[in-house]
Amino acid sequence: MAATVEGWIAYAALRGDAVANDQASAAALVRGHDYIDFHYCNRFGSAVRVDEEIVNKAVYEAAKLELATPGFWSKTYTPDQQKVLTAVGEIKWTVRGDASGPDAATPVSTKIDSMLRPYMAKLTGIFVV
Repeated sequence: MAATVEGWIAYAALRGDAVANDQASAAALVRGHDYIDFHYCNRFGSAVRVDEEIVNKAVYEAAKLELATPGFWSKTYTPDQQKVLTAVGEIKWTVRGDASGPDAATPVSTKIDSMLRPYMAKLTGIFVV
């Protein structure tokens, strides 16, 4: 892992945030790295040259959310929880038609997504097993 607590402290300081050099920050950094690795890095196109500095910044952003709320990136959902509120009077929920699989239940940071989306492979076509 190229991202470090020291690097995160410097990144955060430039943005007016403070990160302590302690075990809680180190653990949040590892969990943030896991999220980026499992949710984004494994989808990077093989022909794409990824800017490691951008990936490190994304890890720091993920770690910031993890530090504020431990377990933020590892929520557990059941399929019936993947729904949207569609009416308020006589409250009505509708299961999301496009919500399926782990991606539908994974929290997303628009900032992280904006940083890493250009590197992600576009999946098209039919897969045959």
